[in-house]
Amino acid sequence: MRPAAAAAASVLHAPRRALGGAASMVAARCGASPSVAAAATAYDHVSFVKEIAATDPPEHLNSLLSVLQARGEKIVSPGAKRGLIPLVVPLSESPEGNLTSLLRWPTAPRGMEMPVVEVRNHGLWLLAKNVNQYIHRILVEADASAENGDDLWSAVGEAGINLYKKGDFKEAQLADLDVYLLKKVGLFPDIIERKASRHLEIGDQVSALITGEFYTRDQFPGFGRPFVFNSHILKRVGRTSEAKESARVALKSPWWSLGCRYEEAAELAGWEDEQIEFIREKVTEEGKRDDLKKGKAPEQVVLDEAAFLMDLATVDGNWDDVVDRIAECYREAGIHDIAKFIAYRE
Repeated sequence: MRPAAAAAASVLHAPRRALGGAASMVAARCGASPSVAAAATAYDHVSFVKEIAATDPPEHLNSLLSVLQARGEKIVSPGAKRGLIPLVVPLSESPEGNLTSLLRWPTAPRGMEMPVVEVRNHGLWLLAKNVNQYIHRILVEADASAENGDDLWSAVGEAGINLYKKGDFKEAQLADLDVYLLKKVGLFPDIIERKASRHLEIGDQVSALITGEFYTRDQFPGFGRPFVFNSHILKRVGRTSEAKESARVALKSPWWSLGCRYEEAAELAGWEDEQIEFIREKVTEEGKRDDLKKGKAPEQVVLDEAAFLMDLATVDGNWDDVVDRIAECYREAGIHDIAKFIAYRE
C-alpha cells in the first residue's frame, strides 16, 4: 500500500489555457533576426510563467535562456507541452534532444523557487534548485574548461557578474571541479551521486553510505530520486533490507521524480505490480467513493486522484491521455490557476 504517496505528490504538484498572446508569439517571430527572436522568446517565457503558470518568474530567466542559446541549445516555446509531463515550462532543446525546463509544483510551499529540470521519458531529472544556481554552475564549468568563449559571458549579462567572477575557480586552487561546485555553488543530484560512486570505487563504503544518507536528508524536497540512489548504495554494500526500505520511501514520492523508471525502483523495493494495481483501483469511481466513506475530504480525494493519474502516466507514458482529467481534478479542488496551467496546450 502507498498511504503517504498521494499526500507527498499533491503537496508539491502544476496549469494550461488557450493563449493567443505570449506563447503563440514565438512562432510568429520566426522570421525575425536571431538577436530579436531570442529577446522575444525570452519575453514570452517570462510572460508564460507569470500569466499561465501563475507564479513569479525567476529573476534571471532571460539570462538563463540567453546562456542556453549561447551554448548551442535551441530555445523552444514555453507552451510546447504536448506529450510532456504537464508540470513543466519548456525552455530549450540541446543538440542531443534533451529538453531543459522549469518545474511548476502545483501547490509548492511559499518561497520555493522553480527548479530547473531535464525532461526524460520516465519523468524529470533535477538539474538545479533554481535558475540562479543553474546559471552559476554553467559559468563555473565553462570557466574551468575554457569552452564557449566570450559568447557565453556576453550572453549572461549582469546576472553573471552578480553570480560568478571569471577566474574564481582557478583562484580557489581546487583540483576537483565537483568539490568547488558543492562548496561554492550548491547541491546538485548528479554531483552527489558521482561523489558517492567514487567512494565505492575506491572501497570506501563508510563514506559512500554517509553521502547516500546525506542525499536523502530533505536536500531536494518532493523528489524521490535521493532515496532510489541511496537504495542502490545500500544494496551494493549488502544492506538488503535497508535498501528495500529506502526504495519504498522513494515510491511515496511522485513517481516522475524517481530519476529512473518505476520498474527499477519497484524492483529495489521488492514489489511487483501490486502498487500499480492499488493505484488503478484508487482512481476508479468505486475507489473514490470508498475514500469518501472513510471520511476523506472531497477536495483531498480529487487531489489524490490527480497525483495517482500522474504516477500512472509515468508508467504508461500517456500524459496527453490524462492531462484533461488531471486539470479537472484541480478545478474540483478549487485550485483554478493550476488547472489552467495543466490544461494548457499550444
